[in-house]
Amino acid sequence: MPSRPPVCDFGWKAPEFALPDTEGRIWRLADVMGPKGALVMFICNHCPYVQAVLDRILRDARDLLAIGIGVAAISSNDAGQYPEDGPEEMAALARRLGFPFPYLYDESQDVARAWGAACTPDFFGLNADGRLQYRGRIDASGRQPAPPGARRDLYEAMLQIAATGQGPTDQVASMGCSIKWKAG
Repeated sequence: MPSRPPVCDFGWKAPEFALPDTEGRIWRLADVMGPKGALVMFICNHCPYVQAVLDRILRDARDLLAIGIGVAAISSNDAGQYPEDGPEEMAALARRLGFPFPYLYDESQDVARAWGAACTPDFFGLNADGRLQYRGRIDASGRQPAPPGARRDLYEAMLQIAATGQGPTDQVASMGCSIKWKAG
């Protein structure tokens, strides 16, 4: 059953975190922030919605990094129930595809809870002050990729945030698999 995050809570202050990447380095939000903002996305390896747009995530991340927007991905799924979302598999995927951003592991799921992450993929576009300005989709993709030439919703929104500090008022929520929470 697909899940959708809530609409953008403009101005919400992103909580700090300290999470390991696939090489063991600890990253904080301040390390991810670029001079024009940051994109923090909750993804995982196994979700068909993420798999459908992973090439677009990588394209958009490279383009955003080039204009001064920092990028990080966080996997918060219960790796006990979904081993393909654990650190070893995350590292293998990041190496194989050449992730240009840190892929962080939220084993306790505390960061996903603090951020209110609802699904994979779930995109949080922050301005340079670390305030939420975008909580929408990457493009019109779902479980299948959108057609070539589809509007780059996430990228266009982040360009606007980089230029003005404000996100677009018209946003379409992302859709994906729900976060796989640990029992208890």
